[in-house]
Amino acid sequence: MLVYPSSIDLSTRTLRFLTGQLTARRRDIGTRWRRLPVARQALLALAHLRCGDTYAQLAAGFGIGIATVYRYIREAIEVLATLAPTLTEAMKTLRTKAFVILDGTLLPIDRIAADTPYYSGKHKRHGMNVQVLTDPLGRLLWASPALPGSTHDLTAARQHGIIDALAAAGLKCWADKAYQGAGGHVRVPFRGRRLKQWKRRHNTTHAKIRCLGEQAMATLKGWRLLRKLRCSTNRITNVVKAVVVLHHASA
Repeated sequence: MLVYPSSIDLSTRTLRFLTGQLTARRRDIGTRWRRLPVARQALLALAHLRCGDTYAQLAAGFGIGIATVYRYIREAIEVLATLAPTLTEAMKTLRTKAFVILDGTLLPIDRIAADTPYYSGKHKRHGMNVQVLTDPLGRLLWASPALPGSTHDLTAARQHGIIDALAAAGLKCWADKAYQGAGGHVRVPFRGRRLKQWKRRHNTTHAKIRCLGEQAMATLKGWRLLRKLRCSTNRITNVVKAVVVLHHASA
């Protein structure tokens, strides 16, 4: 296999952060020697998450076995996932905001047609449903655990406790039509074809506010691994958590 130099569009601060976390991990478990130094393991994990490089590509580039690549990446993801904020922790930050934006996204996965629970009728493809909370400027603050793609956005938000948490905090929330019926604190656009003029104006203003939440989706999809996940669905939640932690570390 041919090997060539490449680049990762991340800052050295992100690399230093992950290196520090992996160094602490090796110290805790008493690691004496590994095939790759800790900084190289961190670079390996970032190349996988940010660029979506496969295990075979990384094994060739770093001169190690595919099984070793798998272990190194899994360890890095697990270390990062433990640092991800919970919804309760995120709400402490959200309470300082004028309002929040709630939206859901589908992370495409490698599944066959028989895997019905993962098929999203809305997106016409298999994937995992992830709910995202952003501040008024569209900055990613929190992402939920992943649920099968067939899960409706409102159902997912309720299952994660997002709706109750927003109500308890008295936070105003902007969301799309999928969250119709979530409660008065969750503002959604009017539905229908023949709306009165004032309702159309309301929908236009609502869309201008809510569209800022799309920046958070772009932030997630900027990590190319999330554009087409080929790992076990049981690991996707940790992958999303790891991405959120790295995003906050590089901000």
